[in-house]
Formats: sequence, structure tokens, C-alpha cells
Amino acid sequence: MFLKKITLLHEDIPSFSTYPFSIPSIRKLDELNLESNITFLVGENGSGKSTLLEAIADKCGFHTAGGGRNNSYEVFASGSSLSNYIRLSWLPKITNGFFLRAESFYHFATYLDEMDDPRAYNSYGGKSLHEQSHGESFLSLFLNRFNGDAIYLLDEPEAALSPARQLTFLKILHDLAEEGNSQFIIATHSPILLGCPNANILSFDNGEISKIAYEDTDHYQITKYFLQHREKFLADLLREDDE
Repeated sequence: MFLKKITLLHEDIPSFSTYPFSIPSIRKLDELNLESNITFLVGENGSGKSTLLEAIADKCGFHTAGGGRNNSYEVFASGSSLSNYIRLSWLPKITNGFFLRAESFYHFATYLDEMDDPRAYNSYGGKSLHEQSHGESFLSLFLNRFNGDAIYLLDEPEAALSPARQLTFLKILHDLAEEGNSQFIIATHSPILLGCPNANILSFDNGEISKIAYEDTDHYQITKYFLQHREKFLADLLREDDE
């Protein structure tokens, strides 16, 4: 592991009534210790997990629309207002890594094409990411760009992956983490990825950030119940809509 702790600098924050400091999980953040090479961030939309991940990426010097320290391109509103108010504690400090943001990955792929340099594709499967399907381009990134001595910040990497491809990525993730020289912080809704062995899961629900067991996540419980009781689940759900 490289990044050990994230600290919110409360004394520097001008107001907790404005976004993103008004988000309960962010407002209550004091110090967050990272205890595993793989840390998952889970929670409902708007709970603050992607906001914190973006701030970490910005503090690392990664492009907040996606990329590493050496990637520079213009995307509207790609800054992070939270990054100025967090402190990252490293041991040792590293600068290599990548920030994947599923919703803006198109812009990163376009940036590579606009470089007009075939060597730019060497770390992404040898060809334009736009010449691959969305899922294939994600796997090209994971298989070719990800290697040791680096930190990887991923925001919903499952967005373009089928369940089978999610399992492929889980294997890549596990193998890199087991080698001991790669660290991952991942915001996800995928019950498949959350099942990765030896990972820590941090929940942003209930207005705070707290460690949670895999089986206690909504992702696991809702998916399990749906698969085991699909007809009853749908009957109850659709009956609610009719009332």
C-alpha cells in the first residue's frame, strides 16, 4: 500500500452549508485510514463516494476527467473543490497511477486520438479506444495500462462490463493487488466486484463513512433476494407502482 490516510482539513473549510461539504459523509469525515490494497467505496447516488474519489485524484495530480499525471486536456467542470481541503498521507509517496471515470472515458479516448501519435496507444492495446467496444476499451486499459508501483482510482469501472467481463476484471484486480505493489480505490455498485477477496468496503450511507462486511451491503442483499425470490420481489415492487 502507498496511500495510508485521508484527512479532512476542517479548520480550513469556510462553510459546511455549501456543496460538497454539506454532504453528510463528507461533513463528518475526520480521518480515513486505508487498510487494504483494495478499498471499495459504496453508497447511494449522492452519498459522496465519487466526490471523495475525485478529490483524491485531483490531489494526486491526475486529470479529474480521467487519466494520469501526464494527461492534459480540456473538459468542462473537471476540477474538484474538495481536493484543496484534504491531506493525503503516503508511505512511500508515489506519482504513478490512473483515474478512471466511466462517465467521461469518451473524452479521454478522444484525447489519445488527438495526440496523433501511434505510440500513445501502446498502453491501451495498440489501437484507438474508439475502435474498440466500450467494454473492450475498459479491459484494454486494465490489461495494458495497469502495472506495479502505482495507485489506481476507479469510478464505476463496471459501467461498460458484462458480468463475465466483471469477473475478468476482478481477476486482474486481485492479481495486481496480490503482487503487493498496486493500490486500488474503487467506487462501485457491482456486487461481483465487491466480492473480491481481501478487500475492504467502506459505506457512505447513513451519513458517515464506515467499514461494512460484504454480506451487509445493499448490493449483496438486494441482489441475493432478487435472484432467490424474483417473482415475489417484482410482484411487490410493481404492486407499489400501481397503488
